[in-house]
Amino acid sequence: MIPRYSRQEMSSLWSDEARYSRWRDVELAALEGMVEAGLAPREALQDCLARAGDFTPGDAAKIEEIERTTKHDVIAFLTFMEERVGPSARWLHLGMTSSDVLDTSLALTLRDALDLILKDVDRVMAAVEKRAFEHKHTLQMGRSHGIHAEPITFGHKLAIWYDELRRARTRLEHARDVIAVGKISGAVGTFAHLPPAVEEHVCRKLGLKPAPASSQVVQRDRHAEFFTALALLGSSIEKFAVEIRHLQRTEVREAEEPFTAGQKGSSAMPHKRNPILSENLTGLARLLRGYAVSAMEDVALWHERDISHSSVERVIGPDATILADFMLIRFARLMEDLRVYPEQMKKNLDLLGGVVNSQRLLLELARKGMDRQAAYVIVQRNAMKLYEEGLDFRQALLADEDLRKMMTPEEISDCFSSGYHTRHMDDVFQRVFGRSA
Repeated sequence: MIPRYSRQEMSSLWSDEARYSRWRDVELAALEGMVEAGLAPREALQDCLARAGDFTPGDAAKIEEIERTTKHDVIAFLTFMEERVGPSARWLHLGMTSSDVLDTSLALTLRDALDLILKDVDRVMAAVEKRAFEHKHTLQMGRSHGIHAEPITFGHKLAIWYDELRRARTRLEHARDVIAVGKISGAVGTFAHLPPAVEEHVCRKLGLKPAPASSQVVQRDRHAEFFTALALLGSSIEKFAVEIRHLQRTEVREAEEPFTAGQKGSSAMPHKRNPILSENLTGLARLLRGYAVSAMEDVALWHERDISHSSVERVIGPDATILADFMLIRFARLMEDLRVYPEQMKKNLDLLGGVVNSQRLLLELARKGMDRQAAYVIVQRNAMKLYEEGLDFRQALLADEDLRKMMTPEEISDCFSSGYHTRHMDDVFQRVFGRSA
């Protein structure tokens, strides 16, 4: 991923040095398991542990130089280890295949990446929860099809977001469990050259679970679930971002991204304050969904293994996790500093002169015994007068003789109470947050 959308904490997990360090950890854990099983001498393990060392950018460059000859990354790595460690290195990789190292170390990387992402999600949820309670009673127009529907509160909208984020977190936790699986079962997964006890030792030491059964690779439906969980998370963030973009439109202007000192909105128009953070999140979510499709394409490998998945994962592994991390931190900061304009929300609530209370009038007439369709006709024809003639809705209702036969002026006015629409906010918040205040 390009530096513009990368945070060091996440991108460092995918550095060459980090990758070779994980390969080293897998190889050493496997040798340790072989020693415990009586398949390798303890002196060789001690020698390898003492000499394996850490990896520098120079070491990574040397391994890549070897790979230019071997055309095989794991062989290049093992060649480097033989040069570094000496004769004892012949016990490394004994009875193993490249995918034992690659898939087990990839599981470590994806697991650690997801731990960072889960921390990011927690920050986002905390920000959304704080703003939800702040605006629990901030009245706002609810919209369907982009058209005024009935009043809600901005806090209610954010409570819905919080609940969606909680589902995303649950999916990510499950994906972490599914992906944190290693294998040291050999060339076609039969343990022909190493017993399952070695695999069990490696996975236990590295904090993974052994794959119950594997071919030469860990099965890629696991990875597809991982990347799909990220894609769904990205789609939710896009949903929130699109809403903010709509609310920031000049004609609406009920909420706005932070606009910092010295920020410029346009090279041509000095007045511009654009929703650039939300638009950026919308675009990045498209990439996450694409990575999920690529991961699904990797599920159908030939027989016990081919390497068509390898090139894909070299791209989508770092890119998807780095992007998800970046998106979450960007959205967390956006929510923490989001500007909300309650007065503009109130102004928009009043734009249509109260026609948004039409359903309440309809229901009151039905409760009083009027046929629903007849009641609908009465309420709708008075609402349409606002659109077509510019007449005030309440005054049109009060002048309607058919309506006056069923409702008093006081009863009609009562139907314009905004508190009616939001009287169950405590119940909603209790359901979502476990508390209402």
